[in-house]
Amino acid sequence: MRHLLTALVIFCFAACGFATLAQDKKAPAKLTFEAKNGTVTFDHAKHVEREKNDCKVCHDKIWPQSKAPLNWKAGMHKPAETAHTSCGTCHHPGGPSFGVTGNCTKCHVKAG
Repeated sequence: MRHLLTALVIFCFAACGFATLAQDKKAPAKLTFEAKNGTVTFDHAKHVEREKNDCKVCHDKIWPQSKAPLNWKAGMHKPAETAHTSCGTCHHPGGPSFGVTGNCTKCHVKAG
């Protein structure tokens, strides 16, 4: 009986510890995506600050709350801007942030 009680106490402490770890998990400050025309570093912290810590502006209606690859391919920027989807939700002509046309190097940085 004593071993069962000890095991139960250890389990409870472990479960509480894991719950605390899950609650303490912080969003990454930056996310990096590889692209042929240069690495894209998404400054998550800056976007969070700009939206006054309102995560619901983007999550989950635009992005899931996980590090999912963007899977951009050639020719996808213009459709995203036009449809106001993914990055194009904000990054489009007349939108709250810069459009992508002519601004490649604002996001894409080649090593070297």
